[in-house]
Amino acid sequence: QVHLVESGGGLVQPGGSLTLTCAASGAIPGATVMGWFRQTPGNEREFVASVSSGGTTKYGDVLKGRFTISRNNYKNTLDLQMNNLKPEDTDVYYCKMSRAVTPTMTAWGQGIQVTVSS
Repeated sequence: QVHLVESGGGLVQPGGSLTLTCAASGAIPGATVMGWFRQTPGNEREFVASVSSGGTTKYGDVLKGRFTISRNNYKNTLDLQMNNLKPEDTDVYYCKMSRAVTPTMTAWGQGIQVTVSS
């Protein structure tokens, strides 16, 4: 079983930066995709960014180059560098790990709050 814990969230002013980190522990398989999603209560969870164990990255269309995702396969960590934050980036951010090949798996973190406000 994989356990994911997010850290680094908090309150930041518009235009500021934050880095979220997700630490994975447990029985971590190879060939996984790790990613970030965000969700406002009452809305669907929105894809932010992902990176495969091989380093292939994908980003959600709404980010427009402001966020950068990276992972360290040795430390089993995932980072999301968020720059030029806007009030509409206020959300709970979730870390996800998944594996599409057998044996498949999906794990989610508990989520962490990011608030962008002056």
